[in-house]
Amino acid sequence: MDQLIAEIKKIPPVTRFLVASSLGVTVPVLMKLVSPYSIVFFRPLVTKKLQIWRLYTSFFLGGDGLAYLFDLVMLYRTANDIETRSYPNRSSDLAWQTFWAGGAILAASLPLNGMLFFRPLLICLVYLYSSLAPPGAQTSIMGLVTIPIVFYPYVLIGMDFVVYGTGGAAMAVAGAAVGHLWWWTVWGGELGSRGLLGPYSNAPQWLRILFGEDGRPAQPPAAGGAAEGLARSGVHVTAPRPPPGAAAGSSTGHSWGSGRRLGT
Repeated sequence: MDQLIAEIKKIPPVTRFLVASSLGVTVPVLMKLVSPYSIVFFRPLVTKKLQIWRLYTSFFLGGDGLAYLFDLVMLYRTANDIETRSYPNRSSDLAWQTFWAGGAILAASLPLNGMLFFRPLLICLVYLYSSLAPPGAQTSIMGLVTIPIVFYPYVLIGMDFVVYGTGGAAMAVAGAAVGHLWWWTVWGGELGSRGLLGPYSNAPQWLRILFGEDGRPAQPPAAGGAAEGLARSGVHVTAPRPPPGAAAGSSTGHSWGSGRRLGT
């Protein structure tokens, strides 16, 4: 048991929170211990009945069966890579930015009458991760098809359209749009750059202290100078997969594991 706890503590804090929150909300619903109707977002119940917990739970209720397992693995791998590669020693900044991204997803989903935001949040993180990946990086979908990683969020949106129809696709687009804004307003739309909201994207001091990051503002993403900018941004560049005809076994890049589900 102690060894298990030690392994869990090795997971970066924001990733650990996201995964634990999803498990904590989804598993009781799957076990029929909690009604899903007490979890989903319903605006009148939040604003008039003050059931504010729905603002939290509606972001972490996933699907069921293998479909949920695939989503959970994708959430873990995506968040873990973002936190360890692009936000090293800056977990508080990632937590702060994820909080505001969640608020933006909620606002963007109001016209769509969205009730669950797990998928938009997941696609938002995937969009940011695909944007932070080095040029030419590739990923595989369920180990069957390899595509450039920059197209991966759009593939997920297409899958949501097939599985959930226009409503599900619209929610997915909302998540991708927030991910796009995150990438451009904080990171400036390119590695090593800085967006208009970059100066405001650092976590407040109290949150940095809570994360044990000594309360001093972290260095923002640097502008100019690719090598210097990438290093200061915390982006660890991995060589993209070689072109066809290269020696077998020499390909590199990002692996996304089992990929995305095609059904529920």
